[in-house]
Amino acid sequence: MNLRKQHIVLILVAALVFGFAGAYFGVNLAQSDNNTEQSQGSAGESQELFEQQSSELPKDMQKIAQAYNLIKTNYINDVKDKQLIEGAIQGMLTSLEDPYSSYMDAETMERFNETIESSFEGIGAEVSMVNGKVTIVAPIKDSPAEAAGLRPNDQILSVDGTSVVGMDLYEAVEKIRGKKGTEVVLEVQRDGVSEPFDVTITRDDIPVETVYSEVKTIDGKKTGVIEITTFSEDTAKDFSEQLAKLEEKNIEGLVIDVRGNPGGLLNAVEGILKNFIPKDMPYVQIEGPNGKQSKSYSDLEKKKPYPISVLINEGSASASEILAVAMKEAGYDVVGTKSYGKGTVQQAIPLGDGSTIKLTFFKWLSPNGKWIHEKGVKPTVKVEQPDYYFTNPVEVKDSLTFNHTGVKVKNIQVMLKGLGYKPGRTDGYFSKDTQTAVKNFQTDNDLKVTGKVDAKTAALIQTKIVEQIRAGKDDVQMEKALNVLYKQ
Repeated sequence: MNLRKQHIVLILVAALVFGFAGAYFGVNLAQSDNNTEQSQGSAGESQELFEQQSSELPKDMQKIAQAYNLIKTNYINDVKDKQLIEGAIQGMLTSLEDPYSSYMDAETMERFNETIESSFEGIGAEVSMVNGKVTIVAPIKDSPAEAAGLRPNDQILSVDGTSVVGMDLYEAVEKIRGKKGTEVVLEVQRDGVSEPFDVTITRDDIPVETVYSEVKTIDGKKTGVIEITTFSEDTAKDFSEQLAKLEEKNIEGLVIDVRGNPGGLLNAVEGILKNFIPKDMPYVQIEGPNGKQSKSYSDLEKKKPYPISVLINEGSASASEILAVAMKEAGYDVVGTKSYGKGTVQQAIPLGDGSTIKLTFFKWLSPNGKWIHEKGVKPTVKVEQPDYYFTNPVEVKDSLTFNHTGVKVKNIQVMLKGLGYKPGRTDGYFSKDTQTAVKNFQTDNDLKVTGKVDAKTAALIQTKIVEQIRAGKDDVQMEKALNVLYKQ
C-alpha cells in the first residue's frame, strides 16, 4: 500500500489502479498532485514520523567514484554515464532485499504516464517481485486473470515464451499488458505442482468498480454483504453510500468481503474503518524509521447496532489486512484463511529528472500495536473452500484414459466431483468409475462420448469449474461468515 499516489508505481494488468505491491499486470500509473499515498486524517502525523534531510555521506562513498572512473577510463566498451549512475541506484535498492522498494527511470515513467489516458485493458491481476520472480498477489474480480484461474503466489516464469525470471518488474509487466482482444501465454509455477504449466489469457477491459453490495436473507434475517475488490480514491465514498442504502433496508447483520483484495490507498481503508471502530481505540498505527508512532482515531461514539463479520483469504493484502485486523481487535469475527502479510507503506519520491524511487518509509501496526508483516492476519474462524477451488489447469496432449495415473488425472477427478459427477476416487488413478464420470460429463455437454479426457473435454471441465466458482457455488466461507453473525 503506497501512501497517496503521485507517480506511484501501481500497475493494473492493464491499467493501474491501486495496489500494495507496486504493480498490477498491465500498466497504467496512478497520479495525483501529491507525492504520497496517505490518509487525510493521519497524513500530517505520519509525515512527522520521518525527517527528509541529507545524510552525511560515508567515507567509503569515494569507492563509488573510483569504480565509476575505473569503468569509464578502462572498460573495453563505451559506457554511458546514465547507465552507470542508474545501475548504482538499482544496486542500492536491490541490496535492501525489499520487493516493495524500486526505481523507475525517466523513460519508464514516461511510458507509464502515456498509458494513463488509455482504457483499462489487460489481464487484471496485481503482481510483486519475490525472490527475482514475478509473483501474483491477487487477480482482480471479474478479470481475465480470475477467469483463467490465476491464484495468489503463482509465479510467472515466462511471457509468450520469453523468460521474465530475474527481469525488472516493470519490464516484465510491460510484456504482460496489452490491448483488449489480444492473447498472452504465461508460463506459471504453482506451489504443490511439480511442473510449470501454460495459461493462455485473452486481455480485456478491467472492471473499475471496487464496491459491490447485496442483501441476503439468513433464517429470515436481512443481511447486508459488501465486497471490496481494491481500495481506490472513491472506495470509501462508495462504501459509505452503499452501506447507508443497506441500512435503509433495515439489515440485521453485515459481511464485509475483502477476499482477493490486494490493497490500495491508506485513506480509503481509513474512511471505511471510521464507520466501525469507536473513538476509544485507534483503527491503525503508523511507525516511522525513527521508531515514532502515530495513532489514528475515528469520531465514532459506539459500534453499529448489528453484528459484523469480515471475510479474508491468502489474496487479502495490505489495506485489506488493515481493515481485517482492526475489525478483529475490535471484537468482530474474521472468517476464512490467513491473509497475505504485508505490513509496510511506501512513498514515491521524484528525483527531479522524471525518474522516481519508491521506498518503504513506514510500518503499519494494528490497533493493539501488532505488526503482521510476513505473518498475515489469522481468522477467528478458519474455513477452507472446497478442494475443487484449488485445482490446477490441465494441459492434455495425449488423452487421459483408463489405468492412467498422475497429477493431471487427480485434478480432473477433483473437478468432476466438484461438478457433481462421481469419479469414485480422487487420488490420481483413472478408474472405471472415473471413466463413467467422464462419459456422463461428455453426454451432458454434447461432447463425443469416449470416456477419455482429450484436450476438448479437459478444457470444458475447467471452464465449468471456473464458472461455478465465479458464481459463488459452494462458497462455504461466505456461508460461514453469514452464519457466525447469528452464532449458528
